[in-house]
Amino acid sequence: MALTGRRKLLNEVIFGTDTPAGRNFDVFLIWAILISVGLVLLASIGPIAQRYGALLTTLEWLFTGLFTLEYAARIYCSVNRRKYIFSFYGVVDLLAILPSYLALLYTGATYLLVIRLLRVLRIFRILKLVRYLQDANLLLRALGLARRKILVFYSSVLVMCIIFGSLMFVVEGPENGFTSIPTSVYWAIVTITTVGYGDISPQTPLGQGIAAMTMLIGYSIIAVPTGILTAELAGEMHRERKHHRCNNCGRSTHDPDAEYCKFCGYRLELPTLAEKV
Repeated sequence: MALTGRRKLLNEVIFGTDTPAGRNFDVFLIWAILISVGLVLLASIGPIAQRYGALLTTLEWLFTGLFTLEYAARIYCSVNRRKYIFSFYGVVDLLAILPSYLALLYTGATYLLVIRLLRVLRIFRILKLVRYLQDANLLLRALGLARRKILVFYSSVLVMCIIFGSLMFVVEGPENGFTSIPTSVYWAIVTITTVGYGDISPQTPLGQGIAAMTMLIGYSIIAVPTGILTAELAGEMHRERKHHRCNNCGRSTHDPDAEYCKFCGYRLELPTLAEKV
């Protein structure tokens, strides 16, 4: 159903970016989001919270009221209200105001307001930077293609961690901090990933030998997921270049952002979505 009257005008301001009013509204909204998140960060600093706690709380509720009205206005002027409410931005808009109300029941929930930073993603739409998201889509496609290999790799690492953790539990025991197999598995994960917190460490010579072996294995496998993702990313980039073909000489392998053929100098046409698929 087409919008008319007040709803149409409000829709153009809130959802539109092609008009000065719509653009100014979104820019104002982004500044309000950044300021409100900054207030949450300041409220987490003890001395500032003690001195300006009342002021920060008041300002936070003002921003919460503003975002609540904005969320209600978005629902009111949406062409398809159900579609907006269950869309990504609709869910984020709701989550951006819920923590303030949850804080009335659960102390500390107000710090979850940092989720409002997700709303800043609208800057891609406002500044017409959507074309730059193609690189992000390329990376996501590579991750999707590599998901099975990465799943197998992490499953193998998990099995290895359980084995080494159980072994250290037997060798070291509770008296050296390895109080249970899950705790020992935690140590193995920290060691294999080369994080090394140092909160648990082996004390016996045999345990130290196992730890040294675990560290060496960690160094040897740490580059595996990077290699898997790099290979898929290279393949995906090659496929994308293959679709970018020159209509004059018929040759491909051009960069996705190339405007002219690197072989004959003819102006390239952007590949359509159907050609990419």
